[in-house]
Amino acid sequence: MKYQWILFDADETLFDFDIFAGLKLMFSRFDIDFDNNDFAFYQSVNKQLWVDYQQGLIDAAQLQHTRFLHWSEKLGVTTKRLNSDFLAAMADICQPLPGAKKLVSSLEGKATLGIITNGLTELQNVRLERTGFKSSFEHVVISEQFGKAKPDVSIFEHTFELMGNPDKNTVLMVGDNLHSDILGGVNAGIDTCWLNHHGKETVDGITPTFEVKDLHQLHDELHALK
Repeated sequence: MKYQWILFDADETLFDFDIFAGLKLMFSRFDIDFDNNDFAFYQSVNKQLWVDYQQGLIDAAQLQHTRFLHWSEKLGVTTKRLNSDFLAAMADICQPLPGAKKLVSSLEGKATLGIITNGLTELQNVRLERTGFKSSFEHVVISEQFGKAKPDVSIFEHTFELMGNPDKNTVLMVGDNLHSDILGGVNAGIDTCWLNHHGKETVDGITPTFEVKDLHQLHDELHALK
């Protein structure tokens, strides 16, 4: 195996992350039929918040508060309650992506695995437990806990320290997001693999070391590398 360390993103890399399904389940528990128009409004706020978070303009607490402000006022409950309910619903519907279990299982004993995620702490730990992945990952670094989000180089450097500062040529970052996972890995000086589910073009001059369309292809590519 070429790489001694393989670092993964979480959402849409290891785990399915169907926001609409999670919101629909959460709001059904308030007897609300959350529809496509509601989702469009939510995303009009949420997407920009995640961009701001990744750029270090806001912190995780501000993101979680602001994205549910409209519904908090409408339902008369706190944004903190809505966030916890949402993350619980996301945990309830969480599934590993196709090929994730086979890939992780095949790498154990051949490379040491870790996760660097911009996702929120309350969800990550529950998902790792429920999917049986928890024991497979040596380190799980969560931006909300660390205080900086990918692509900030400091979250990668923090992870390298936890790993004992290995030779960067032996480390691979795998993720679906060009701007957080791939750019972050490139800036940190490690190889990157773009999990390009939808056949998109690279943008802004961000160039991964290689790319795959799914985790089945990644399994084959990694085991073919010498």
